[in-house]
Amino acid sequence: MSNLSDSSGGIISVSTRQYVKDLTERFLKDCRDRGMTPESIQTYLWEVEDFTNFLGERTPEQANRADLKGYLDCLKERGVSKTTAGYYFSALKTFYDYMVFEDLIAANPVDAIRKRYIQGYKHDSQGHTHQIISVEDAAKIISSLMDIRDKALMMLLFKTGVRRRELIAMDVDDINWKDQSIMLKPTAKRTNRIVFFDDEAAALLRRWLKAREMRAKPGEKALFIGTRGRLRQNGIQVAIVHAAIRAGLHNPASDDMEDHFSAHSCRHWFTTHLRRAGMPREFIQELRGDVRKEAIDIYDHIDKEELRKSYLAHVPQLGI
Repeated sequence: MSNLSDSSGGIISVSTRQYVKDLTERFLKDCRDRGMTPESIQTYLWEVEDFTNFLGERTPEQANRADLKGYLDCLKERGVSKTTAGYYFSALKTFYDYMVFEDLIAANPVDAIRKRYIQGYKHDSQGHTHQIISVEDAAKIISSLMDIRDKALMMLLFKTGVRRRELIAMDVDDINWKDQSIMLKPTAKRTNRIVFFDDEAAALLRRWLKAREMRAKPGEKALFIGTRGRLRQNGIQVAIVHAAIRAGLHNPASDDMEDHFSAHSCRHWFTTHLRRAGMPREFIQELRGDVRKEAIDIYDHIDKEELRKSYLAHVPQLGI
């Protein structure tokens, strides 16, 4: 049991679960007060909840380095990639920074774990690249998926090159069926917010939207949903990893980046195969949402319709 003070200064006894819930809500309010985006706040909520569930009856203040190392090992056992583990611990660092600020703890225990293990991941991966698979292997991954939701989200990852968080933030109303485009939510990493999809992706999306009608709760806006509403990062990761393992494209036991397949691998696939198909570099940069840094780019405005036609002419066909 944990103790909290009520508004009159008396001591009230509450369960660990309720205490953690209250602490998390105060943390999320602090995130909103600091001007974080709703998408970032929702992601922090999922990742903090995952860690506190791992702790069981212990409160976050009681967690030590051994607990955090145990949680990192748990993520690895679940097939979470090294890069994604870094995202989880980045959220935990922010969570514990809040507790330091509120004088709930004296020091942030996440820093030492990130410095020793997470940042080491990035160092170890220098000189390596994400796995680049063939068009045939991409089709094999999608074909191995049974759930139409997973097929549709995997197809969109390949066909649009969006980041996982951009996919999670998509709402049904963001889709423009007239020109088969999707308006992404604004993020600091992306310039152009419009991405396109072709007829192959449209067919799977329509099938998913029909199935979604039976799964979604009234008023749910999210394009991709799970049992608790908007699909979480871990839900996408699990679907991708399981499909890639079945296709022989992911080895969770390997420390080599090229033996792993993740949502970011789809972004590399998108970029590589558009380039190999002959799409102009500046069009690829526009679809990826990259900042074009050459001076001429300031004056070179890419026409949306020209971009759409170029996309349809170069995007690989998976035959699904």
